This record gives sequence, C-alpha cells and structure tokens, in this order.
Amino acid sequence: MTISDKTRNILEWIFCIVIAFVLAILIKYFIGTPTIVSQVSMNPTLQPNQRLILNRWMRTIHEMPQRGEIVTFEAPTIRGYNALEEADLENPVAKYTNEPTNWWTKFTYYVLEIGKESYIKRVIGLPGEHVKIENGKVYINEQELQEDYLQEGVITEGGDYNYFTDIIVPENCIFVMGDNRSQSTDSRSFGCIPIEKVESKVWIRFWPLELWGKVQ
Repeated sequence: MTISDKTRNILEWIFCIVIAFVLAILIKYFIGTPTIVSQVSMNPTLQPNQRLILNRWMRTIHEMPQRGEIVTFEAPTIRGYNALEEADLENPVAKYTNEPTNWWTKFTYYVLEIGKESYIKRVIGLPGEHVKIENGKVYINEQELQEDYLQEGVITEGGDYNYFTDIIVPENCIFVMGDNRSQSTDSRSFGCIPIEKVESKVWIRFWPLELWGKVQ
C-alpha cells in the first residue's frame, strides 16, 4: 500500500511543525527569549510593559553573573519572613519548596515555563562577599558600593521584614536587589539566589523603540 500525495503532504507539514516547535523550545531555553516587564521593582531602569530580550546562553555555559548585571531568576517560594527568628542568617539562601517531582512536570515548569514566576533584579553581592546595608547605603566587604544606576535620592533600607541586611553571600549564590529599592521584594527579604535558579541576563530592550538598545 502506497501513501497518497495528499497524505504525504500532511505528514510533511506535521513533521515541519514538530521540528519548528522543537527548535523554538531549544532556542528559548538555551539561547534567548523575549519577555515583558510586569513589575515596578526595577524603575526607572526598567518599567512595566517594556519589552526585553533575555540572554540565556549564560545559563547554558554556567557563567557566573557579574555585579551590576540585571538577571532573571525563578521566584522563591518563600518571599519573606514575619519575624527575625524565622530567617536563617547563618544560611541566607532563598527557599524553594514546590519543586516539580516527575519528568513531565519538570518539562512543563522549567522548559515550557507554565505556572512559573520569575523576578528581574540587579546583582549586588557575589559568593563569599560580606553584604551590609546600613544608613541607607550598601557596603561590600566594608567598602561602600557606588550605584550610579540608582535614581538620585534613592536609599537602601533594611527593617520591615528585610532581615538579610548583614550577611556573607554563600557559595554558588548571589545577592540581588531591585533599583526601585522601596518597592522591591528581593534578597533583603528572601535571601540569596542559588546560581542554578538564575535563568538569564537582561540583554536588549526593543520596546519602546526610542529606548532600543543594550540594558545597563
């Protein structure tokens, strides 16, 4: 029995669609993908509804983010603590408690990113560094951090459930904060982000067109 030309054409189309779908997933996961800013925590550097291209190659090659870079990462399950006693300052690592357990849920969550929430923040502290927030300023290994990317008059505060303000960044983790310090839920409240939870580095803003260019 031979396959008719019509059936062959349908099969060829299905094959092409499957290949295109697989390639799109591979590019999105390993190389780069577009996204939309949805929160105000990075104002004025990044504002809601701006469109970005994320560089995911750094995750593929396990590149350590550098201080000052803007990255995206999987949002922690626990976003903050109600009392200082609940925060583990000896091991200040963000908590992830709802990890997928089988191959299908891992695929849909990590690869297709269905039901997955991500944050955009700036890298402040690197592994082994002493991060201290005091008198409205950030200190790295006792040296004041110069943050030219912040809007004039912005101060960095602890307190009010931001308990991780005088810590040593654990190995294979980073300390992150939003540029809009008073409106950002970040490492001050949930701790340092494990490198394996970092998804990408913000690369290019392509919308609005007048702001097209590399994001600093």
